[in-house]
Amino acid sequence: MNLTIFSHKPCWPSPASPTGFATDGGFPFQMAALSELFDSTQLLVPVSPQAPPRGEIPLRGHNLTIRPLSARRGAGLAAKIGFLPWLIWNSPTLLHALWTADAVHAPIPGDVGTVGMLGAWLLRKPLFVRHCGNWLKPATLAEKFWRRFMEAVAGGRNVMLATGGATAPPSARNPHIRWIFSTSLTRQELNRHAAPRPFPPPGQARLILVARQDPHKGADTVIRSLPLLLPQFPGVSFEIVGDGPAIPELRQLARQTGLAERVHFTGKLTHGEVMNRLQPAHLFVFPTTASEGFPKAVLEALATGLPVVATPVSVLPQLLGTGCGVLVAESTAHALADAIAKALSSPAAYEGMSRQAIATASQYSLENWRQTIGALLTPAWAPLSSP
Repeated sequence: MNLTIFSHKPCWPSPASPTGFATDGGFPFQMAALSELFDSTQLLVPVSPQAPPRGEIPLRGHNLTIRPLSARRGAGLAAKIGFLPWLIWNSPTLLHALWTADAVHAPIPGDVGTVGMLGAWLLRKPLFVRHCGNWLKPATLAEKFWRRFMEAVAGGRNVMLATGGATAPPSARNPHIRWIFSTSLTRQELNRHAAPRPFPPPGQARLILVARQDPHKGADTVIRSLPLLLPQFPGVSFEIVGDGPAIPELRQLARQTGLAERVHFTGKLTHGEVMNRLQPAHLFVFPTTASEGFPKAVLEALATGLPVVATPVSVLPQLLGTGCGVLVAESTAHALADAIAKALSSPAAYEGMSRQAIATASQYSLENWRQTIGALLTPAWAPLSSP
């Protein structure tokens, strides 16, 4: 079976990649894992002429080929206005891919995934949709449309998965929609990083947050909590990993608090560099108010034995409810400072959270992710690959 994937993930040419293209983040690891389920896989993605300065990961996989689409231009309203010309320009490639596909996978949110999803449904192709945003709280019209569409068509050859997790199924309207987790960590990598952490030295609190830095991820709340932590933790520091539009304001806030020397901006790192930067930290702090699906950075922190302090958003109550961190009810400086102090109040409790973090992360390997998806697709689509 040939799987055709429609994705909005920006990619770029790369001579070092076996497919000739590369991207960043966890996407290339997941595409490689999915490709192992099928005889062949073609991936349609927008391709920019130039790569970013760092973080490149080759796109590779079992019989994986890349079908480049032209890059999307602009952002916000400009991107929306430009979508129709972009769609017309790329329609020959999109239509040919839809027509020749044995089955279609559409990761959403994203315009490209939406085109693949609707095109496959109209052509009655076997369809696999993976909703990667916050399924539980659709806010925009697009988010509400995606959810209603999935609830309307799930079942039979239409396999619909919502990224996240909860004690209840994703949808009361349609029981065919299932939860799926998200990860980019192989079993080998999980085993390599699994090391329980000792309790930090007295007065020390090395905090870290890894995310694309937008105003809703909570890095500003962490900075505002630092003055409250200083009396108990005179060695407190905070490392911000990742780029994004909030960085200038975060730098200014660090200066305004008078603690700029304690706030370190590391910038965007490769996956391997992120895993290494997590090692010296004492707590992963994530007081997010954003619409989260399944934050892979939290899982990466847990994999290194790093306890997590986070708000109860999306799947985070299920992850931290196993005893590997502390949930903070609201994203305020005082609430966060109290939660951090609680997490660092007892050697026995801290070391217990570290051990449980490793145990929790071990359940979310890339191999388990692939097997879970394969087990859901096979009954709906018959054999995915030739014997």
